[in-house]
Amino acid sequence: MQIDFHHAVTYVLARLAGFDKPKANIVAYAAQYVDDATSTGTVYFDNKALYHRTSSAHKMLDPRNAQELANHLVWLPFHFLPGNGGKPAGRNPTGEFIKKIICRPNSHVARKMVADTIAHRHQPYGLHRLGVTMHVYADTWAHQGFAGVLHAVNEVENARETKQSGVFDNPLKDLLRDLLDDAIPPLGHGRANVFPDMPFLSWEYKNGAGELVQRDNTAEFMAAARQMHQAMQRFIIGDPDAAANDLLLADRDRIRSLFESLRIESGEERHKQWLMAIRQGQFSFGAETVTYAARGKNSWKAKALGISHDLRVHTYKPRFLASNWKLFHDAVMAHRFFVIHDLLPRYGICAA
Repeated sequence: MQIDFHHAVTYVLARLAGFDKPKANIVAYAAQYVDDATSTGTVYFDNKALYHRTSSAHKMLDPRNAQELANHLVWLPFHFLPGNGGKPAGRNPTGEFIKKIICRPNSHVARKMVADTIAHRHQPYGLHRLGVTMHVYADTWAHQGFAGVLHAVNEVENARETKQSGVFDNPLKDLLRDLLDDAIPPLGHGRANVFPDMPFLSWEYKNGAGELVQRDNTAEFMAAARQMHQAMQRFIIGDPDAAANDLLLADRDRIRSLFESLRIESGEERHKQWLMAIRQGQFSFGAETVTYAARGKNSWKAKALGISHDLRVHTYKPRFLASNWKLFHDAVMAHRFFVIHDLLPRYGICAA
């Protein structure tokens, strides 16, 4: 999924679940920032304080993607959560170990991840971790069938639309996509290009096992939205098993309509249209203005660290400890530790 879903749709769902605007902003920003936090390393301050942050994403052509450990620490916990073949703890899917690693929508693993986030909601970074979790949870629908490791299971052949959207009807673009396909390593859905991430697309492809896979992204994205809405209600209640309401019919229809009608390849452009819909009051919570800045003076990072000409040393301010940027990275580390060292081993998966 791209910024239109991870930021704008997550914001809409958070507001509809009952979060007020400031809290919904935190959840939605954190959900999108998972894709934008590509830097790692230690931050140095002028008073000798230190803070070590870690990345939650790599760009697809990042050389770190060729490193198995980097893949296990980033792609598995944050983008391609292993699904254990859709089976509960103590049971294994038939076949090789890779079958345990493949991402599956709303898997037992994913639901346990959500439950742990709810159990720790009172941590200072509780809302930020919810945003991180909602990113990973949403991606279990978009990234289903793919694994966050370099493996032939991620091969994609003969990808094509099954319902013409009018977006991919340029023969030259199709040719370039085919040429690029074999140049991209079989990591995650890299070979499928952006097909899994576009809400309006119906498509099919042959996977690494030679099986025909048919996908209706709108249906998958709607399923993700409805489950996320319920998960966020349970977070507010504080009980992962609490009864939760479905989206109101008018809101559900509006979300589906935007998924289907914004037939634009660029996630950034779709994002602008979603923010406009929010600004126009197209959802039951009313008209609101929402923004997102991953970089620059309005970003969480700039507000936490300032705009420094000397990027090696930052001026320390006591408010850093409560900054959204710092709390986001705390959440990232808490999430990764839980998934890799606690959650996945319950399913017989040793990730790092």
